[in-house]
Amino acid sequence: MANLLNYKLYPNNHTQTYLLIYHGLFGMLDNWHQIANKLSVYYNVVTVDLPNHGQSPHYTKMTYESMTENVIALMDSLGIEKAHHLGHSMGGKMVMKLVDLFPEKVSKLIVVDIAPRAYTPVHTPYFNALKNLDFSKFNSRKEADDALGLVEKNIGVRQFLLKNITKSHSGYSLKINLSAIEDFYPKMIDAIRFKNTIITPTMFLFGGQSNYINALDIETIKAQFKTVLFHEIENAGHWIHAEKPNETLESIIRFLD
Repeated sequence: MANLLNYKLYPNNHTQTYLLIYHGLFGMLDNWHQIANKLSVYYNVVTVDLPNHGQSPHYTKMTYESMTENVIALMDSLGIEKAHHLGHSMGGKMVMKLVDLFPEKVSKLIVVDIAPRAYTPVHTPYFNALKNLDFSKFNSRKEADDALGLVEKNIGVRQFLLKNITKSHSGYSLKINLSAIEDFYPKMIDAIRFKNTIITPTMFLFGGQSNYINALDIETIKAQFKTVLFHEIENAGHWIHAEKPNETLESIIRFLD
């Protein structure tokens, strides 16, 4: 099926249990490769490029609801009736909508460093930089990195963003559907509005140095998610899977067992 989301399967021939993993804004499935590979000792793991990201299809309109339908179509194509689901940041909001609309498809849910509330638009400089840079004129990734460095001083963030460019017939070009993602951005960072109370076992996993989940968020989450626990990864920020991979891995396995 041509319109299926791009994915990578880490198979395990000794179990029928599946775990699907979803990245955040400007991310792609290989952001979780290290952890997915280790988790495949226990489960069949599927990492997914969300719409307009990575190598997944481009759509002019993005919504969390349409993303969940894309996920269900992928599960159906792989013969997966029910699975664990893990989402980071934007992917975390998507899996909250997934469990709300399709609870029968979710065994356990892991939401990584995001709450269902609205957030301030902190990514606007990245949208502007990716729109305004003419990647076709760059002869190397170093040139692209130098140009992006005028906007973002953190080399780790630049390297993350530059994973979204690919060699073209003339210089480089963007792999992502930037205009559609930017159009979706106000809704992306808006609050998730639930149709149902969530009874699926859920873990919110967050960084101790991140400001994406606070004490007020925890109380709000407890009111919406009736079987929920919280686990803080000390000395980690928003990118806990990159900053503290071993602790993140252990927390996932402990919750899913």
